[in-house]
Amino acid sequence: MSARLQAHAAQLAEGVAALGLALPAETVDRLLVFGELLLKWNKVYNLTAIRKPQDVITHHLLDSLAVLPHLGAVHRLADIGSGGGLPGVVLAIVRPGLVVSSIETVGKKASFQQQAKIELGLANFGVINQRVEQVQAEDLPGGAAEGVISRAFSSLADFVRLAGHLVAERGALYAMKGTHPADELAALPAGWALSDTHALAVPGLGADRHLLVIRRTA
Repeated sequence: MSARLQAHAAQLAEGVAALGLALPAETVDRLLVFGELLLKWNKVYNLTAIRKPQDVITHHLLDSLAVLPHLGAVHRLADIGSGGGLPGVVLAIVRPGLVVSSIETVGKKASFQQQAKIELGLANFGVINQRVEQVQAEDLPGGAAEGVISRAFSSLADFVRLAGHLVAERGALYAMKGTHPADELAALPAGWALSDTHALAVPGLGADRHLLVIRRTA
């Protein structure tokens, strides 16, 4: 088990239970290993502003896991601008049957994700080091993704404009946001609309979190 996060293993396990998730102990350990990798590489690559191990648990691992219950129908997921691999790496760890493609522009962040893939043995995870608007649906495993997710990547309008072409016909965009962005929703481009809103209660975070599901209207 990872060194710096070992003292917070119980915090993660309790948070997982609070989210209503049943994860094997081995999977929880792998999440801790990923968190440790994030802390280690962050010293050089500046992957995240989060520095404290306990904040990695709440702000990164549990925050990413909170969306899992709402992705049940998704088997191929593209993660846009995931930086340190959030939520993509976390979701790939806990759902081995989920094919995750991370699209990350910044080379050093893509390199970290590739290293995490190797060290964690994530056969279901891949990294594309390109701008999202340059990636085509055929570049993804199996073609257009059933789900395209982002975590504080951009405005909703930009998310649709930059990544909408990667969504399969019956798929959706999943935007992880803080407070409910009414102004951004009002500015959605024509042809797209809010399908579902999920308020997320992230254990130990104490901040508003929402998952917005956006689909084509025609």
